[in-house]
Amino acid sequence: MGLTPMYVCVHVPEFPAQAMLRLRPELKGRAVAVMAGDPPLEEVCSANPNALRLGVVRGMTKTELESFAGVCMLHRSEAEERSARDVVMEAASAFTPRMEVQPVRGSALDVVLDMTGCHRIFGEQYEVVNRIVQAFIKLQFSVRVAASANAPTALCLAPTAATAIVVPPGDEGTHLRDLPLSALPLTQELAEKLELWGLRSLGELASLPENDLVVRLGQEGRRLCLLARGEHPYLMVPEEAPFNLAEYVAFDSPVELLDSLLFVLGPMLDQLLARVQNRALSLASATITLGLDGGGEHVRTLKPSLPVSEREVLLKLMHLDLQAHPPSVGIMSVSLKAEAGDRSKVQMGLFAPQTPEPMRLDVTLARIAALVGEERVGCARLRDSHASESFLMERFTVSDSRGAKGREEKRSTVALRRCRPPVRVAMRFDESRPAVFFFAGKRYSVQSAFGPWRRSGDWWSGSVWSFEEWDVCAVAAGGDTLLCILAHDLLRHHWQMDALYD
Repeated sequence: MGLTPMYVCVHVPEFPAQAMLRLRPELKGRAVAVMAGDPPLEEVCSANPNALRLGVVRGMTKTELESFAGVCMLHRSEAEERSARDVVMEAASAFTPRMEVQPVRGSALDVVLDMTGCHRIFGEQYEVVNRIVQAFIKLQFSVRVAASANAPTALCLAPTAATAIVVPPGDEGTHLRDLPLSALPLTQELAEKLELWGLRSLGELASLPENDLVVRLGQEGRRLCLLARGEHPYLMVPEEAPFNLAEYVAFDSPVELLDSLLFVLGPMLDQLLARVQNRALSLASATITLGLDGGGEHVRTLKPSLPVSEREVLLKLMHLDLQAHPPSVGIMSVSLKAEAGDRSKVQMGLFAPQTPEPMRLDVTLARIAALVGEERVGCARLRDSHASESFLMERFTVSDSRGAKGREEKRSTVALRRCRPPVRVAMRFDESRPAVFFFAGKRYSVQSAFGPWRRSGDWWSGSVWSFEEWDVCAVAAGGDTLLCILAHDLLRHHWQMDALYD
C-alpha cells in the first residue's frame, strides 16, 4: 500500500525483578536482588537498578550477596513472571494486534510491535513511542524503546536506549555501527571467533566483505553482515495477547495478620483496575485464593451489585469479607482473579432528587453482615408454602432500570399489615360464627365474616401449625370500622388477631 514500515521494540530490562517489584511498592527505592535455584545453591538471576549500582551482578551466590549491606533478597516466582508477561502483551495490544515476544536473552524481555500505518491513530513516530512508554509506566514497568523501519535494528538498539530512539529510514547502519557485538544474538562459540578476529563493534563487522564472511562462516556470516548493516529482512509471527485478569504474589514466610495482607492486595487491585480501565470496563467480580501454610487453599469470591472501578470500595469489601471468613492458618501466597463488566452509567434527571451512590450499597451491606451475620442480611422472599411466616433471605441485587420501565404493573390500593406477634382476642359466637370480639380495649361487633379458611402443615416437625382463618368486617361502638383477619389456633385453642387491612 506504499506505507513505510515501522517496528517498535519494547525492551523490559531485568524482567524477573520488575515482575516482582511492580506488586511490592514498599520495596521502591531499595536495592533488590532476585535469587533462582534451590538452597543453598541460589544465584542472582536479576536485580533492580539500585542493586546493580552497588555492584550486584548476575550469578552471585547468596553468600557473596550478603556482603552488600541493605540488599533485599527475593526468590524468583515463575507464576508472577507469567502474569507480568501477560500484562506486557496486553499493554502492547492496545496499540497494535501485530506483536511478537522475542526469546528471553539474559534477564530481559523484548516485544516487537508492528506499527505500520498506525500514525493516523496515534500520531507521528515520536508521539507513538512516547505513548507506548507512558502506557508501560502506568503499569509499573520501566522500559526502553526503539523504533525503526527494520525490526532487527530496533531489537539491537532498544537495550541501549537511555531515551527513546527513532531511526529514520535508511540510517539504520549509522545508528548500529557503534554498538558492541553483544547486541547481536550470537552463540558463545561465534562470539569468541569474532573476538579472535579483532572485531569489537557492529560497524567493524559490517565493513567486512560479505563474500569472505560467507566463505568462513557460511550463510550465518551473511546473516550477521545484514544484521550489522540494518538490512536483514524480518518475518513477524504475531502472537495474540490474552486478556486474563489475574495477579499472583508468593511470600517467603507465612503471613498471619489480615491487615498486612491488604498492603499486598492494594497493588494487585491497582494493576487489575488499570488494565480494565484501558478497555473502558470495570470489575464485575473478584476471586481471592489464599495459599495456606502446609497446603490447601482458602477461596473467597466477591460479586458487587454493579461493576466497580473504585479501588477503595473493592478493597474495603475484601477486608470485611476476610474478617468475616478468616483463613485457619498462615498465608503463603495470594492469587487475585477478576472478571470484567460494563461500566455502570446512570443518567440522572435535571430535577431528580439525589440518591445514594450504588457502589456504597455493597460496603454498607458488608458492614451490617459483619455485625448481625450474613444469613440475616438481604431481601425477604416468601417460600412456596402455606405457612404465613415462612420466608428466606436473598442477596440484594440491583435490577436493570431500562427493563423495569416496560414491566410496570398496577399496584393494589389495599395493604395487609401483619401483627407480629399475633394479638390474642376474646371471641363470642353466634351459631358457630364470630359475633363479638374485644381488641385494643374496644368491643367490635362483626358485620360480616367469610370463612373459615383452614390451613395446616409441618405435622412431621416440632413447628406444626393448624389454623382456621376468618376475613372479618367489624364495627366498634363509636362507629370505627375494622377490616381484619381473625385466626383460631386449633392446637392451642385460642383466637388471635393475625392481620389488619389498611
